[in-house]
Parts: sequence; C-alpha cells; structure tokens
Amino acid sequence: MKIMTVVGARPNFMKAAPVVFAIRDHNAKVSAQSGSLSNAERDIEHMLVHTGQHYDEAMSGSFFSDLGLPKPDVHLEVGSGSHALQTAEIMRRFEGVLLAEKPDVVVVFGDVNSTAACALVASKIALDSCGTRPLIAHVEAGLRSFDSSMPEEINRVMTDHLSDLLFVTEESAIQNLHREGIGPEKIHFVGNTMIDSLLASMERAEKSAILDQFGLRDRDSSDVAQGKVRRYAVLTLHRPSNVDNRNTFLEILEGLEELSSSCPVLFSAHPRTRKRIAEFGLERFFQASKEAGIRLLDPLGYLDFLCLMKHAALVVTDSGGIQEETTCLMVPCVTVRENTERPVTVARGTNVIAGTRKENIRRAVKEQTNPRKQAQIPEKWDGKAAGRIVEVLMREFRKRTADS
Repeated sequence: MKIMTVVGARPNFMKAAPVVFAIRDHNAKVSAQSGSLSNAERDIEHMLVHTGQHYDEAMSGSFFSDLGLPKPDVHLEVGSGSHALQTAEIMRRFEGVLLAEKPDVVVVFGDVNSTAACALVASKIALDSCGTRPLIAHVEAGLRSFDSSMPEEINRVMTDHLSDLLFVTEESAIQNLHREGIGPEKIHFVGNTMIDSLLASMERAEKSAILDQFGLRDRDSSDVAQGKVRRYAVLTLHRPSNVDNRNTFLEILEGLEELSSSCPVLFSAHPRTRKRIAEFGLERFFQASKEAGIRLLDPLGYLDFLCLMKHAALVVTDSGGIQEETTCLMVPCVTVRENTERPVTVARGTNVIAGTRKENIRRAVKEQTNPRKQAQIPEKWDGKAAGRIVEVLMREFRKRTADS
C-alpha cells in the first residue's frame, strides 16, 4: 500500500508526525514477521508532501526538526497569497504529484487551505484507465464552529464530504457528521494525533531553556534549573477576524490590561499580527517590563512553546489546537472567539469561550484565575490515535483490494 500524507501549515505538522511514525512502526513490525503476512499486509510505502503554505524557518522548518519529521519527499513551495490564489496553486502543483506517484491513500489533516485543496484534487483524479482514485482520509474530521465566515469552517465541511475515511477526535464530531448525512461506515473515532505529539514531546520540551531565557525561574532558588517558575501568562492571536480589524484587536488588548498589569504576558506573535500592531498604532500595549506587561516574541519552535505553555498560569488564544493542548496539560485557557469547533475542551477541559468584548475577556480571565470546574482528559486522548489510524487504513485497503 502506498500512502501519501500531505501537510501545509504549522498545525498540520503536529497532527501528521504521529501518523508518519506509526507507519514506520508498522513497517518495523512487518519486517519482523514478514514470512507470515499476505501481500495486502506487507510494508507501507510512504510519501510526505509539503505544500509550502507555511514556508519559512519559524513557521515550518523548526517544527520539522522539533517533531523529528523527515524531510518531505516532495515540496510544492507554494508560499503565501490570497485564499483563491494559494488554493489554486496548491491544486495545480499537487495534481502532477498524484499522477506521477499514484498513491492508494491520500491523508490530509485539519482545516487549512492545503487540506481542502489536496482533497479536492484527489477526489476528481483518475489514476488508471478504470478511473480509480485514491482513498481520501481526513484526520481531525467533523469539527464544526457553525460559523461560515471562517475560512477554516468551509475547508472542514468540504474536506469531510470529499473524504472516504473520517478520523474524529471527539464525540461532537461524530454527531456533526451524522447530521450532515455522512454514513457511519466512514467515521472512525480514533482520538487526537495532536495530543499524540504533545505526549511524545513532553520530556524533550522540559529540557527547553525558554524559561531561563525569559527570566521566568526564581533566581533565588538554590537550584536554578529546578527553581520555582514565576507567574506568567501566554498569548497567541492570529485569526484575521481578530487581528485584521483594529477595533476588535483593541478590545482584546484592553481586555488583557488587568492581567498584564499583574504578571508578564508572553505573546508569540505571527508575522502578520506584528504588521497589524504597527499599522494600527497599538505599540503602547507592548511596553513590557520584567514583572508585567505584554512582551512581544518572535514565533517559537514547538518544544519551546510547549514548555512555555505547560508552566503558564493562563493561556489566552484564538487557536483551536491550543485549546486542545491546554486541556491535555490542564492549564486554564481563555479563548478570544465567539465559538469553538472543539466543544469538548469546554465541556470536559480547561477552556472558556470569552468572545472579543473587553468586559467578557476580563471576566473570563478572572474566572480562570481560580477555575472551579474539575477538568478531565477527553476520551482517547491517550497518545495512541495514530496507531489506530494506521490500523483502519490497512483494514480499508484490504477491503478495497478484495473487492477489486
């Protein structure tokens, strides 16, 4: 069986890495018992395709290194552009890769433009004279914000309805897919590969020097390396609806003034977010001292950011993935959005949806300073999701082979 996994943007890398490693582990087991296996159960030939949607070192290269991902077999080098231009260019370049490599399965992740573009190409392609196309597998299927103004929501819905195999992370996703008329035979509740990456990386993340680099350990401790971590918060903002609208961005920053007056707030800022800060004249919010204020940071690598997030007193974000990671880490999270496509992080996790009004943000921050609810790790967020995915891929490929 030939599997092609496709990544394009930073959130994809954490979701894809465990699947790549699970395929490697499958092949290692096959090597140990190859004499007793049928042809359909033998080695998986794997290809990793990077579309280049995130393409610089901070947004892409360092994450490959931190996660231990191999160098992509194919790099489409698409780069940035409008949604239409970027999606069209991914489709144009990916079609040639599919025709040349003829994979049995194409695996896409999450909800970025690369996800929808590559699923659409794979759904229409004919790889032989019989019109055979690859099976399309969507990892992190079924999540819904029910907000069609979000480009990611459009990508999610389209990819799910094009895919043959839908790998879901939480129960709400199963219900969403059923409501949209997708048959249960396509849906597989496997858990969360982003949490696979987090759990596999924790030991290495703890060795990060990031806390010392930013002066977040108590220097009065007799053992600086094990010193008590000072109270701080972490902030991430990247969604256009938050950072491309001056009034919304201003409301969020004003909503965080009370928090930032009591402790440092470390803001790992997307390049576009930094551009908007200057464009909107919001620099006054980032006059940070060692003890307080919002401190602008360049984008961080995966391990450094994971360490920073784990030891934070609070994380404020508009990222879906960070809602999940903070739930797994049991770190209080305030989400500055009006909705979430990951309701399990609110129902069972550590997440509170605050919206973008400053009064609501202040209220949520106070609520999360002393959280009252007992958080739980969601079902199947156990570090084994990728292994379950590979098992399903093998089973479905055997079915297709038997039927052909």
